[in-house]
Amino acid sequence: MTAPSHFDASRALELARTTLDIEARALDALKARQGDGFVAAVRAMLACTGRVVVMGMGKSGHVGRKVAATLASTGTPAFFVHPAEASHGDLGMVTTGDVVLAISNSGESDEIAAIVPAIKRLAVTFVVMTGRTDSSLAQHADIVLSSAVDQEACPMNLAPTASTTAQMALGDALAVALLDARGFREVDFARSHPGGSLGRKLLMHVGDLMRSGEAVPRVPAEALMSDMLHEMTRKGLGFTAVVGPNGEVTGIFTDGDLRRLIETGADLRAMRARDVMHASPKVVRAEALAVEAAELMERHRVTGLLVVDENGSLAGAVNTNDLMRAKVI
Repeated sequence: MTAPSHFDASRALELARTTLDIEARALDALKARQGDGFVAAVRAMLACTGRVVVMGMGKSGHVGRKVAATLASTGTPAFFVHPAEASHGDLGMVTTGDVVLAISNSGESDEIAAIVPAIKRLAVTFVVMTGRTDSSLAQHADIVLSSAVDQEACPMNLAPTASTTAQMALGDALAVALLDARGFREVDFARSHPGGSLGRKLLMHVGDLMRSGEAVPRVPAEALMSDMLHEMTRKGLGFTAVVGPNGEVTGIFTDGDLRRLIETGADLRAMRARDVMHASPKVVRAEALAVEAAELMERHRVTGLLVVDENGSLAGAVNTNDLMRAKVI
């Protein structure tokens, strides 16, 4: 094939718009094709005691990998098995109690057809997503999902374009229906995405990022102002906890409190922690979510919190820098 002598920008833009129009119409028509088969597929996957095993060849295989990944990340355990490899041992991944979802636009994929007898012997639910509901695979299926499209977006009507878009969208529709039926929530999504921003926000606890031990500034109620300033400077959090004889939190003193005292002209040398501290400071528990600590800081316009245990004793401290480093805020 020889390269064209020139590039026609207007022609490219026209084809882009035509492609999107064709695929949009295909998706709109796909809605009307869904009915009892779709409901039956969702029921089968909900009742599945094993895994949803997705299969597909060529472009349908690429779609299948994405469908399996979407199902798995939204509460329906799933994985992809290549049909050709299944004939050479990978079929051992499929067990009784699974649901097999085979994706084939033509419904005549030789590689999938070759393993249908073995799949049927495993007593799994066999779901076929196909553009031809009268195909060979559809005839052997327990449940058929129609992904038919009237035409491909390819000008030659050959390359899988609209058909793979329809398959992808139908896979998304299955995943959404299943996550809703399972009562799948944000926190469930976060558990399967611990490395993402949502995972950090919903799964990280205060105890995972708080300062503890000697890193936490603390002074007794009788401490002189000089002792408090030394402790605040040494620990670098911009505040210090004031604690009782058993480690219980009785107050807090901050950089802001110090500035306001200086502005009054008061003699700081004679002051003790009990005289200048804020009693009943804002505190948080170590088992609280880090995002809750962030919300507490924002609501009360403070930059740090003391962390206490079930007895009200000082267990740690956290500030906005800690939350930012952990990408909670």
